[in-house]
Amino acid sequence: MRDLSHDRALLSINSITVKAWSLQQLVEGCARAGIAAISPWRDIVQDCGVERAAKLIRGHGMTVTGLCRGGMFPAADAASRRAALDDNRRAIDEAAAIGAQCLVLVAGGLPKGSRDIAGARTQVREALHALLPDARAARVPLAIEPLHPMFAADRACVNTLAQANELCEELGEGAGVAVDTYHVWWDPNVEKEIARAGKNILAYHVNDWLVPTSDLLLDRGMMGDGAIDLRAIRAMVERAGYRGHCEVEILSAKNWWTRDPDEVLRVCIERHQTVV
Repeated sequence: MRDLSHDRALLSINSITVKAWSLQQLVEGCARAGIAAISPWRDIVQDCGVERAAKLIRGHGMTVTGLCRGGMFPAADAASRRAALDDNRRAIDEAAAIGAQCLVLVAGGLPKGSRDIAGARTQVREALHALLPDARAARVPLAIEPLHPMFAADRACVNTLAQANELCEELGEGAGVAVDTYHVWWDPNVEKEIARAGKNILAYHVNDWLVPTSDLLLDRGMMGDGAIDLRAIRAMVERAGYRGHCEVEILSAKNWWTRDPDEVLRVCIERHQTVV
């Protein structure tokens, strides 16, 4: 397993971790801290302007480990499903413009008023097939991120790495998975499915599961503060062949989002070296 104890080169910061910052602040703050990789959310890229964002990122020599996020495919009617595809095509263009290594996809949950989760999953599959030619043409791989089953109804009906792997194997070139420790650590088949994903692992997100947790969405922990065996999962992804960044993605409304972002980065660096 790679030694990260003195190495910041493999650390990436997802912009949601320092939510108060604009894209310019994120890039400049990471540069000050000696961090050379980021994964921005689309809102701050759009606020900056895609062309200016690309120039800013290039000017600081930043690696973009992913753009968050595409997906949210299921909808109650055909027009809304077409609109979702159009938005995802824009996301692909944005990812290509800023040099993102992948577009992270959160599949989407049940359409409003629906209880048909199988139907929602069919819509996701069909949307991915429709989107894949655009992703291939732009050379932006689609990273399917399975979310914890607690989000199946409202955020993502792709809930296990097994489901994501099945989609990738069906789709072929241009599709992969994003492995997020918060969403996969509980899965009894996680080691087998990480090995199965192999070269299709496009992104690796780190954070922790707090016990107790005050909010299932907005109370993720800093690495080392919770129940996840982060070293064990990193060993799994590296045995599978992953050699990319460890991307810190923490949604934390009552804790880390209330702190000085420069302090948050300092803690991310320390935990990356000692815990991840």
